[in-house]
Amino acid sequence: MAGVFYEVDCYCFYGNDRLYINKMKTLAKVIKEANRYRKLLIISALSTMMLSVLNLIAPLLMSDMTALVAAGLKDDGLRQIIRLAGGLLVLYLAKIVFRYLSSYLAHKAAWNLVKELRMKVYSKLQSLSIDFYRNHQSGDLVSRTINDTAAFELLYAHLLPESATNILMVTGVIIIMFSINAKLALLTCLPIPLMLLAGWFFAKKVRPNFVETQKSLGVLSSQLLDNFSGIQEIQVFNQQNPASEKVEEKASIFTRFMLKALKLSAVFHPSVEFLTAIGSVIVVGFGGYLAYQGQIEVGNIVAFLLYLTLFYTPITGLAQLLEQLQQALAGAERVVEILEEPETVIDAEDSIVMKEVRGKIEFASVYFSYTEDIPVLKDVSFVVEPSTMVALVGATGVGKSTIAQLIARFYDPQQGTIRIDDVDVKQIEINCLRGNIAMVLQDTFLFNGTIKENIAFARPEATDIEIEEAAKTARIHQDIITMPDGYNTVVGERGAKLSGGQKQRISIARAILRQVPILILDEATASVDVQTEAYIQQAINELAELKTIVIIAHRISTIRKASCILVLKDGAIIQRGVHEELLSKRGLYQTLCQTQAENT
Repeated sequence: MAGVFYEVDCYCFYGNDRLYINKMKTLAKVIKEANRYRKLLIISALSTMMLSVLNLIAPLLMSDMTALVAAGLKDDGLRQIIRLAGGLLVLYLAKIVFRYLSSYLAHKAAWNLVKELRMKVYSKLQSLSIDFYRNHQSGDLVSRTINDTAAFELLYAHLLPESATNILMVTGVIIIMFSINAKLALLTCLPIPLMLLAGWFFAKKVRPNFVETQKSLGVLSSQLLDNFSGIQEIQVFNQQNPASEKVEEKASIFTRFMLKALKLSAVFHPSVEFLTAIGSVIVVGFGGYLAYQGQIEVGNIVAFLLYLTLFYTPITGLAQLLEQLQQALAGAERVVEILEEPETVIDAEDSIVMKEVRGKIEFASVYFSYTEDIPVLKDVSFVVEPSTMVALVGATGVGKSTIAQLIARFYDPQQGTIRIDDVDVKQIEINCLRGNIAMVLQDTFLFNGTIKENIAFARPEATDIEIEEAAKTARIHQDIITMPDGYNTVVGERGAKLSGGQKQRISIARAILRQVPILILDEATASVDVQTEAYIQQAINELAELKTIVIIAHRISTIRKASCILVLKDGAIIQRGVHEELLSKRGLYQTLCQTQAENT
């Protein structure tokens, strides 16, 4: 079925478009994953077949009953009608059983597949580089993971079973109708080519609208997520109306595409119904004429009308199936786009797992840019020996945080080499590399859980004593024990219930708890007061004797004890040395120190 689905779709909509063919091949692979649920699908399919057979038998029994009534009831005829009525009752009870098996088992297989597909999409998203997230909105990715993957439930629990049922019903009805009266059956089939043509035209026109509808839904989700994340800023600047207008704009775009698709549906459905009505008119008119001529019995006309309903119902259902197919394909395409997204930062084929990392870091003539022709780092070279602290200083946007990102290999440089313990980071297995690095990022992020869970996120197996020790080192323990629930205090989404300084110290505790040889602190003390900074600085100095520390800071007081200070300007290192040495020389570092002293 997947092959037919693929060929028809390519023929109708995209011809020989190679990009689309590749997507459909990936989609076919995804569909094949349903093989693990083949038992459920087989039972569901057999139940569907039995349901179709029972639907075909029912009109025959009704026809026999009609013929008995038309012939005049006698004792034998009455007993026969009672037997036929009993048979109908058993038939309808059996239909309930097979309907349950057909529907529930198909849905069970479909929703299990959707769950696995959602995890596959999520796992793929987790493996993509940070650069991917710089170019995609979170709301759209959520929409693809939740809404678009649901398209496969539509495909397995509705489209494929209903298509199989419709094919069986149409085939069976055609055979029976031709066995009753070939002339009348041929006339009944006249509207079918027009229905198929209308269906092809509808599918071709409506598909682009459903694709745009799915895209616009992702954009709307992104706007809502953005507004909810920035709700405090919206309120403090009294921007509720402009924020609402943005949501309304995105909602209007979604509504416009949806209504355009529904408009086509509103034309297509009545057209198909009209064509089916023509078939009924033919049966009543020409069938009545044949009965008048004595060429067909009244009971057979009744049977013909009943079968005609069974014949046109699946064909009429073509409209709904085609509409659902377009929705499913639109969602499936967006899922496939994620699954096909290339991973830019990946393990080398001969990558290694380092058993023991001492923490030596080396940059050798590194060049890097996020956007082509806009360099961020230019010929950056330095060495950090194990168990020492290097500080990166300079104005905002000179590349300090980029250096931190490159060490953990969230990006790869365009030129140059980065080494850990004299091994190129590209040759180190990514999980191994990052497993030896702890980072405190400038934009502190806490999960919506307890303080204990957020600290232990770095090392879930850590004991309560280890968690408390890390918190004490980060100078947050005293704050925590004064809270009503202590370490079980829920921090809220993104740590909304805590102050900026508390969030930053919890983040530091999380990094300390990891107990790895390399610690990167990107503006780790930016949100704390001077006294707390002094405590944290004392802890950092103690850690520097055990770990390699890369610290990025604007406050000079934070980096006085660094083994080496690198001063950056325009993506290049223009000065290097210890605090006293750089302070004694004219240059950017001396200027920074003087400026901070004047503003203190």
